[in-house]
Parts: sequence; structure tokens; C-alpha cells
Amino acid sequence: MRTLSIAAVLISVLLLASCQEQKSDSTAPATFDIQRGTNISHWLSQSSRRGEERDAYFTRSDVEFVASRGFDHIRIPIDEEQMWDTLGNKEMKAFSLLHNALKWSREFGLKVIVDLHILRSHHFNRGEKPLWTDPAEQERFYDLWRELSDELISYPLNEVAYELMNEPVADDPEDWNKLVANCIAVVREREPERKILIGSNRWQSTETFGDLQLPKGDPHLIVSFHCYTPFLVTHYKASWTQIADYKGPINYPGWSTPQDSVAILEEPLRTAVGDANGYFTIDSLEARILKPIHFAKERGLQVYCGEWGSYPTIDQEVRLTWYRDMREIMEKHHVAWTTWDYKGGFGIRDGESGEPFEDLIAVLVN
Repeated sequence: MRTLSIAAVLISVLLLASCQEQKSDSTAPATFDIQRGTNISHWLSQSSRRGEERDAYFTRSDVEFVASRGFDHIRIPIDEEQMWDTLGNKEMKAFSLLHNALKWSREFGLKVIVDLHILRSHHFNRGEKPLWTDPAEQERFYDLWRELSDELISYPLNEVAYELMNEPVADDPEDWNKLVANCIAVVREREPERKILIGSNRWQSTETFGDLQLPKGDPHLIVSFHCYTPFLVTHYKASWTQIADYKGPINYPGWSTPQDSVAILEEPLRTAVGDANGYFTIDSLEARILKPIHFAKERGLQVYCGEWGSYPTIDQEVRLTWYRDMREIMEKHHVAWTTWDYKGGFGIRDGESGEPFEDLIAVLVN
């Protein structure tokens, strides 16, 4: 009888320990562990595709492809004009596509960042941005996140994160700081532990983190920056830029273009190219990226590069050298990242044929 009693006690202790361990696991803070990913651009953002064309642009097979190549997450930009009509009603088809992408990502083990990319009241490359001056537009922004939170709250904290807004551009950085504080509070009413990504003012530049203020005592924030430096290397001949008409030589590392190539240009191209020109190496790139890294470390937060990439219009070896250096810097400092982009102009895959760019993918994941 005594032997049985001792055995019963031991079993009870083991069961209690097991229950306590399970309780500890279930109540532990959720982690959002990511390393490398890509942006699913021009699908639910910056695109006129609708109907079957939009449906076919990004499918389950795309998610399977991304996962098979060694990426562990995707960032999905979404635009207000795609997800809500002008009366503020949800576009249910667009939300259905977003939910599909989240379900496919779970199936293939990818985590997802849902990025509210462009608002009707704020486009990062347009002059007029009512978001900063109209209180009604600010309330609209908060309402969008109330509705997004209601839609996405059921997804596990370790699978889906939110990015409040892409590349804020305010004349006064305090306007962004106030908007951030208010919108974080809106999300926290429903989701106190959801990971929220916040970037600095003026295109999430590495140079403007000195102006960024984040609410204190919130460990579930992720500091996000973008990096397209050197601009002449990453945006050579890009049609939407002021340097689009420059056809001269491009280099990396070293001077982006020789000074004598700039001197012979006519205005205003000469000024645009001259302003973008500079001497860049892996060390100078690292010095820029250290700014958001230090900002995050000082606050005990994750740090993330949500966009980086180079247009394929420069010499391929120059382009791939830049990619190698950028990846080396970020992985040295444990910075997770998503390239810009999957099947767009900077893509790891051709948007028309679907053919993967194997040399670029090899640099990114091998």
C-alpha cells in the first residue's frame, strides 16, 4: 500500500508539473520570428487589376513557390481604394483574397505582415496629403484599423503582424508621432499583444529615426525602415523618378557615377543626378543602417527592413554585389527583411512569364 501511495504521489506531481508547463507555454508572449521575405506588391496595392486578372496574379502556387525557395514570410501591401469603396464599405472580394493569402501562408509555414500601404488621404509620392491637416481623415484612418483588426484578430499572434502605414511623409514629424500614438491605442483596445510595425517619417528613411517617438512600455512594436541607397544604383532609369533620363555609367562600390558624367548633363537632370550621386561601400551602407538598429536596441524592440531592392537596369554584377552587401549587413545585425518585390519591377520572379530570376534568388537565400 505504501508503494502505491508513493507512486500515486509521484504521478500527481508529474501531472501537476505538466499542467503548469502547458499553462506557461500558453501564456508566454507570442513571438513573431522572421528572417527573410518578399513583398507581394501590385496585387491589392498600386494596381488597376480587378476580377479574374487580380485573382490570378497571386495564388496558392505563388505562396508555395515563395516558401519552397527558403523565404519565411511575406509582406502584403493593401490600399484603401482596393479594400473599401468611396462610401467606406468593405470590398468583400478584396478581403476574401487577403484571407486566402493568409490561409495559404499558414499552409506553407509563412508568416505575414499586412501593410496598409496607401490611403486616399495619403500617398507617399503625392504633394497633397489631407491626412495631416484634416481631423476627419485621421479618424477615418483609425476606423480603417478598427475594421482591419476586426477582420484579422482571429489569426495567431505569431503568424500575422500589422504595419500601420507605409512610408509616412509629413512636413512636421510630430504629426506622424501623434498619429502613431493614437492608432496604436486603437489597435491595442482589441489586440494588446499583436505585433505592430512602425517606421520613421519621410519614407521610413534610415536618416529620420531621430524624430520618431514611440509609446513607452509596449514590447510588441517592431521598428521598420526602408533602404534604397544608393538611389542611382537602385532606381537607374526608373520612369517615375527625377533621374529617369540618366543613361550614363553606374557603379557600386565606389562613386555611383563619375563626376564628369554628371557635369555634362543639362538641368534639371544634372542637379537630380548630382544630388543622388555619392561614394558608397559596404561600410557606408552599414553606417546608415545602424541608425534604426540602435534606435530599436535602445528600446528593446525588433528591427526590420520592410523594403529594399534594385531595379534590373544596371549591370547585373553591380546589382548583385549591392544585394550581397545589403544582405550581409542586415544578417550581421539580425535585421529581418523583405525585398521589394515578388513579381514587380524589382522582382525575384518575372511578372509576365513567372520565370524565377535564379541568380538573384541565390544571392538572397543561399
